Parts: sequence; C-alpha cells; structure tokens
Amino acid sequence: MNADAPKPDQPTLADFTATSHDKLRYGDTDRQGHVNNAVFSTFLETGRVEVLRDPEAQLTEDGKEWVIARLALDFVGEMHWPGRVDIGTRVARIGRTSVGMDQALFQDGRLVGRAETVIVQMDADTRRPVPLSETAVARFSLLEV
Repeated sequence: MNADAPKPDQPTLADFTATSHDKLRYGDTDRQGHVNNAVFSTFLETGRVEVLRDPEAQLTEDGKEWVIARLALDFVGEMHWPGRVDIGTRVARIGRTSVGMDQALFQDGRLVGRAETVIVQMDADTRRPVPLSETAVARFSLLEV
C-alpha cells in the first residue's frame, strides 16, 4: 500500500464542493521548521471567506455579517515551506441562523488538517443572530455534502 495514499476515512480535495489555495510564506514557519499551527486557522479562513464573498454568488447581505462561532481543528500532518496549501470547504449543515462547514487543508495532495466550523449570520447593528435568507439557503445547499 502506498504510504502517501489517503486512508479510507480521510477526504481528498476532490471531496469538497469549494476549493481554493494559498501560498505558504517563510514567515508562516516556526522554530521546528514547519508551518505554525496558528496559521492553519488562517488558511481555513481563506476557504470560508472565498465562499462567503464569491463575486458570482455573494452570501454577505447588506447590514449583515458573518462571525465564527466554533472551530474544531485536527492537525493531521505537517506543512513545510515553500509551497502552497490547498483548501477544501463544504457545507455540512444549514441551520436557521448558522451554517456548519467541513474544511480540510492539503499540501501536495496530502491531508494536513481537518476542521469543523460553524458560522453565524448576525445583524451588523444589533449584533444578534438573524435568519438566513432563502437566497443564502439555496446557495449554501449547492455546497452541501
């Protein structure tokens, strides 16, 4: 069996309905020579923001904002500079005011991180959760697993 082949319970980038990537920077590394753990969440943010602010299907409505309510991140492997990280994002659950997302990070096709995130839509003035619009629900449904 190929040691680099994904395990049966591990996703590949092709399993995600939205994909993006980011460049690894030397400044992302730590004393151990790998990408610092805190940077993993920054890469996950890139994936979420590209979904939420897609110019073809804008999901951020006037007067509303998205906040992250939960982030559970599992570190599966190391990332090393130089290179790039591929980011997979898919919708796992659509709630009344929130969306649950599955995300994963890959370097050279190898899974290095998995995350579950929950984002909540809130009113920009009251800072309280507000229901998702029918348009948002429809768009998120296209990204659902």
